[in-house]
Amino acid sequence: MEDPDFVGRSEKGFVMQITISRRFQVVIPKVLRERLDLRPQQKLTILEKGGILYLVPDQEVKALRGIASGVAVDNYRDKSDRT
Repeated sequence: MEDPDFVGRSEKGFVMQITISRRFQVVIPKVLRERLDLRPQQKLTILEKGGILYLVPDQEVKALRGIASGVAVDNYRDKSDRT
């Protein structure tokens, strides 16, 4: 990889370094934008946990269709069954 900000690979993906601008903006490297199919104006959720920032792309509801297919729904409890 020719990108000077490329640090390496971990077992879970790329490790890259970015810089925060004076206006506190960051640029997501092209290789990651393409890999994650990110688009301009797409919303991201930012989560801070233990001093680490996570950027999670929001997905349209259509993209989640079928995510729970095959999940057993027998023995499902209604609110009235809960104690």
